[in-house]
Amino acid sequence: QVQLVESGGGSVQAGGSLRLSCAASGYSGYTYSRYCMGWFRQAPGKEREAVATITSSGTITYAGSVKGRFTISRDNGKNSLYLQMNSLAPEDTARYYCAASVPLGCPYCSGGRCYGAGWGQGTQVTVSS
Repeated sequence: QVQLVESGGGSVQAGGSLRLSCAASGYSGYTYSRYCMGWFRQAPGKEREAVATITSSGTITYAGSVKGRFTISRDNGKNSLYLQMNSLAPEDTARYYCAASVPLGCPYCSGGRCYGAGWGQGTQVTVSS
């Protein structure tokens, strides 16, 4: 199964920026470019939620709360996924997870359960006011 490792989290003041990275490996049977990739986050006491996804064809979706502030991108040559986060606010504080899904659809969460071919261990993002 695909293995995913996130990095780039940390603590910042409101209005600051962070860039998260996700390195993928062990995806035998599929090339990385075939995966729909996504970033998810989970805050204490809340369920995991989708932040942004990007399909193999480049179609991008964002949660309404991050549109205009976050940018998801991928580098298929490096088997990597990125999330540029600008204008961070305290409500963005959460543990952020990278996820992958094939052959159809994208990773998603529903009814307290998340689905995907692989999930990373997460990286913590803390935004103070």
